[in-house]
Amino acid sequence: MTERTDDGKSRCSWVNLNNPAYVAYHDSEWCVPTHDDHELFEMLVLEGFQAGLTWESILNRRQGFRDAFDNFDVNAVAAYDERKMADLKNDSRIIRNGAKIKAAVSNANIFRDIAAEYGSFANYLWNWSDGEVVYEVGQATSPLSDALSKDLKKRGMKFVGPTIMYSYLQAAGIINSHEPECYLYKVQR
Repeated sequence: MTERTDDGKSRCSWVNLNNPAYVAYHDSEWCVPTHDDHELFEMLVLEGFQAGLTWESILNRRQGFRDAFDNFDVNAVAAYDERKMADLKNDSRIIRNGAKIKAAVSNANIFRDIAAEYGSFANYLWNWSDGEVVYEVGQATSPLSDALSKDLKKRGMKFVGPTIMYSYLQAAGIINSHEPECYLYKVQR
């Protein structure tokens, strides 16, 4: 079941209509295709921190994450040392999970390696769907997210399980999962 806001638009049922940031994310970012490596790195870090939590809890701290992680500059994050990671573990603006912080730094290095190999991380990521948007609703994993997860784990990334990668593919716009009653729903052509 979709929800309506004062603007009369029906949105996906998971959107908390009382949270303007959540509505804005749903309307202007979620399932919107991006080929921008900076945005893809930000979403990769945020999705990793979401593990075991809600997306809304991460979205509500997004600015804190941006501030703490040098606006998701992949080169800056890749260079973080033990001292910086300890500082992050004490930063109340973010989720202070040491394993997730360490994974963000390690994943930044692997992200850069993949970008160098493929010309950009976006090239690597969109290659998984042959450059096409996949339209599907009501799933938490798929063969696509399973394969991507397996490859990223093989390369050494952490917090990239199939469910996290499914959410990541939605955030990147590779998978479009707007519900049929949502004003942003599109049928695959």
